[in-house]
Amino acid sequence: MDRFLGHARAALAGLLFLLLGGMGAAQTRPSFEASVPAAEPDSAIAAALLGVDGTVTVWPEGPDRPGWRVTGPEGRILGYIGSSWAITHSVGYSGRPIDMLVAIDTKAHITGARLMRHSEPVLTLGLSEADIAGFVAGFSGIDLTRPLETAARVEADQPDIISRATVSTGVIRDSILRVGRTLALAQGLMGGDRIDRLGFAPHGWAELSAMGAIAATRIDRTRAAEALAGAKHPPEPGAGDFIDLHVALLDPPEIGQNILGQQGYTRAVGALPAGKVALFVASRGVQSHRGLNWRRSGVFDRIAVLQGGRRHALRAEGYTRIDRLAAQDAPEFKERSLFQLGGDGFDPAAPFRVEVTASRPAEDGGVVSMMIGVDYRLPEHFLTPPPPEPEPLWREIWQRKWPVVIGVLAMLVVLTTALFAQEALVRRKRAWLRFRLGFLTVTLFWLGWGVGGQLSVVQVVAFLQSLLNGFRWETFLTEPVIFVLWCFVALGLLFWGRGVYCGWLCPFGALQELLNAAARRLGVKQIAVPNALHERLWVIKYTLFITILALSFYSMKDALILAEAEPFKTAISFRMIRAWPFVVFVLALLAAGLFIERFYCRYLCPLGAALAIPAKLKIFDWLHRRPQCGRECRLCEQKCTVGAIDPLGRINPNECVLCLRCQVVLHDPETCPVLKRRARGA
Repeated sequence: MDRFLGHARAALAGLLFLLLGGMGAAQTRPSFEASVPAAEPDSAIAAALLGVDGTVTVWPEGPDRPGWRVTGPEGRILGYIGSSWAITHSVGYSGRPIDMLVAIDTKAHITGARLMRHSEPVLTLGLSEADIAGFVAGFSGIDLTRPLETAARVEADQPDIISRATVSTGVIRDSILRVGRTLALAQGLMGGDRIDRLGFAPHGWAELSAMGAIAATRIDRTRAAEALAGAKHPPEPGAGDFIDLHVALLDPPEIGQNILGQQGYTRAVGALPAGKVALFVASRGVQSHRGLNWRRSGVFDRIAVLQGGRRHALRAEGYTRIDRLAAQDAPEFKERSLFQLGGDGFDPAAPFRVEVTASRPAEDGGVVSMMIGVDYRLPEHFLTPPPPEPEPLWREIWQRKWPVVIGVLAMLVVLTTALFAQEALVRRKRAWLRFRLGFLTVTLFWLGWGVGGQLSVVQVVAFLQSLLNGFRWETFLTEPVIFVLWCFVALGLLFWGRGVYCGWLCPFGALQELLNAAARRLGVKQIAVPNALHERLWVIKYTLFITILALSFYSMKDALILAEAEPFKTAISFRMIRAWPFVVFVLALLAAGLFIERFYCRYLCPLGAALAIPAKLKIFDWLHRRPQCGRECRLCEQKCTVGAIDPLGRINPNECVLCLRCQVVLHDPETCPVLKRRARGA
C-alpha cells in the first residue's frame, strides 16, 4: 500500500506541475468533439420546444449552417433548433459536456430549451429534475436582440438552491444565449434590422455603382452563343448585349430613394411585409430576366437568389414592375423589376447571388442552359453596427462580485502577512489564539456560509479532466471566489503545503475546530487515538481520493456520487438544506469531531489528500524544531491536536494544518521544557 501511495503521489504531483506550468499547452489537448455525439431533436421534442401543436418536420441544415430547421405541415418555417455541444462545445465544471437543445422562432426569440446531457456535480445530486427543468425552460421568451435585459429576469426567478450553483448554471445560461444568437445570426434573423433606414445623401447611378450599392454583370452575344452552341436557335454572335444585369437592395434610403425617387421609394418600401426587403433587378439585351412562365406558375423560373447554399425563389405576389427610374444617369433598361425577398432565413446583410437562367431547346430534344450570376453584398456604409456580442458570463459575474473578490483578497493578504510574520505572532500566545479563532470564525461565517468559498475534491477532478479533454479558462472563471482561492492555494502549496488551506481557509475545517474548541471549554473529554492506528487511518482519505479520480475516467456520475463522502456541499454550500441522510452524515462527522479534533480532516477528507500529494513540492520549511524535540521532549507531539507530529518529533507536512500551535509551545518560556531548563541554567 505504501508503495502504491508513493507512485500515486508522484504521478499526481506531476499532473499538478503541468496544471501550474503548462496551461498554454493544455489548451491544445484533444477534446470530446470526435467521440461525443450532439443531441438531436425528434418531431415531438421540436414541437414542445417551439410551443406548437400538431405535426412538425425537422430538417438538418446544410454544412454551412448550424442546427435544424422545423417546418409545419404546409412547409412554413416555424423556427430553428441547435445543440449547445455541436455549436459552442459547452463544457461544465465537471470537465464533461453539457448538451442542451435550444429553439428560436423566426423573430429571434428563444422559445424553449431542454437539458439533454450533463455530468455536473451540483445538478447530479441535491436538486430535483423539476428544479433543473424549470431553470432551463425559464429562458423561453428571451429576445436575442436584447439578451442581457431578458436574461436578468431568469436569474431573478431561478430557484434559490440553483442560484448557489453559480458555475454549472452559469455555463447553462451562457450556452443557451450563445446557441440562440448563433442560430439567429446564421438564419439572418438579426440581420434585417441592421439596415440603415434613416441616413440619406444624394447620389447618381454611377456613384452608387462605385460604392458597391449596385452590382452588375454583362454577357455579350458572342459569349452567349458559345455557351448555348448546342441549341436549335443559339443567339447570333456579335458585340451587342445578350444581357446587361444590374442588382441592388433598395431598403436603405440612400440607395432606394436615389434610384426610384422619394414617392416611388415610399410606395415600394412602405408596402413591404414585416421581415421582407426590396430587391431591385434591371436588365437590357436579348435575354429577359423575367420571362413569361411566372404569370401561370406564380414563380419566376428564370431568376432566383442563392445564399448560404439555399435557393430563394422569387414569387409573383411579391413582384412589382418599375416603369421609370429617378436616377438621371441610369442606363436605359428594357426591364425593371422589384421583388420582395426574405422571411425564410434570408439575411440582407450577408452576401448573396442573383442568378438568371438562359435556356434554349437543344438539337437532341433536351435543353441547353447557361447561368448568369451577379454577386452582391450590401456595403457596410448602409448598415448599422450589429447587436453587441453579449459580454462573457465570467466577466459579467466578476464585475458584479468585485466587492466579494476584494474581501477574499483582503483575507488572503491578512493570512499571508500573519504566516510571514509568524515568529512575532507565536511569541504572543493570547494574540495567536485570538487571531486564529477570529480568522476561523470569518472563514466559516463569511467565506463559507456567506459567499460560498468552499473548495471541493470535485473541483480537483474537474480540473484534471479538463486538462485531458480541452482546458477552458472561462469555465473556472465563472466562480470568482473559488478561482481566487484555488490560485492562492496553488501558490500556497509551494510555500507552506496543504495546511495553508486546510488549517485556515476551509470553512468545514473551521466549523470542526470551533465546535471542538467549544466542546473543550465545556469539559468534553478528548479521545487520544494511538499513533499506530492513527497512521493507518490516513490510508482511508488517500484511497478515497484516488478512487474518486480513477472512477471519474469511467463514469463521472459515479465519481460524483462517491464524492458525497465530502460533507462540504451539505454543511456549507446548502447550509443543511438537503435530504435527511446527508444531514445525518454531517452531524455524525461533527459529533465525532467533538471528541477527536478535526476527525474528518484527519482520516476521511479526499480534498486534503489531493492537496497533500502536490504539497511534496513545498520549497520552504517555516516550522522550526530543536534537536531535543522527540528525544528529550515530546510535548509538541502531545499538544498537536491533529496528530501531525510523530514520536521522533518530526512534523508530517501531509497532515499538518499549519495551526502554529507547536510553534507557540516552542517559543513559550513557561511551557517549553528546553526554554525552562535554559532559564534555570541562566
